[in-house]
Amino acid sequence: MKCFSEACDRNQDPILAVLKEILPGSGRVLEIGSGTGQHAAYFSRALPDLNWQPSDLADAHLSIKAWREESGAPNLSAPIVIDLLSDNGSPGVVDAIVCINTIHIVAWAGVERLFSLAESILKPHGVLYCYGPYRYGDRALEPSNVAFDHWLKAQNPVSGVRDYEVIKALAESTGFYLGGDRSMPANNRSIWWVRRTAPNVSALSAA
Repeated sequence: MKCFSEACDRNQDPILAVLKEILPGSGRVLEIGSGTGQHAAYFSRALPDLNWQPSDLADAHLSIKAWREESGAPNLSAPIVIDLLSDNGSPGVVDAIVCINTIHIVAWAGVERLFSLAESILKPHGVLYCYGPYRYGDRALEPSNVAFDHWLKAQNPVSGVRDYEVIKALAESTGFYLGGDRSMPANNRSIWWVRRTAPNVSALSAA
């Protein structure tokens, strides 16, 4: 059954504009939390030189497969299972990872797993792209995101808008540095992290 998300339909073009800037010209991209499969179908058609690997829990696969079949994109692979709350699922080495509207849904242990998985499978200089709302320590959270945070926690107490500074510390501790942080529509952010090619010397020196 093919599912449809209005949010995916609204944000796919702004996200694509960023992806065209930061993703490699060719290679393999893993999408974590593919959801309906709309983004996978749209981005794989728009970026034909990238092999797009969607992933999600098994119950999302029917919709992803339906979007894949409709798209006909030869560079869009069948979905695989990646569960961020377990150690199951690894696609092998990839050139980039795309994770859209997932960090604020999954429990914190899943966010930690996202970065540890990225550290283990991304090539040097590989990009981990994360899209969604964030809370910044130097500014008030936007009213729309305050309401969204309350709604998320009402659905599941482990969900919620994440603190940017905490995510940044996690990223740096797992071998990434900030590649960019860009404002997006509806008070979302495009944030991408770049895989280091060597251990963080400053962190080692401070240990």
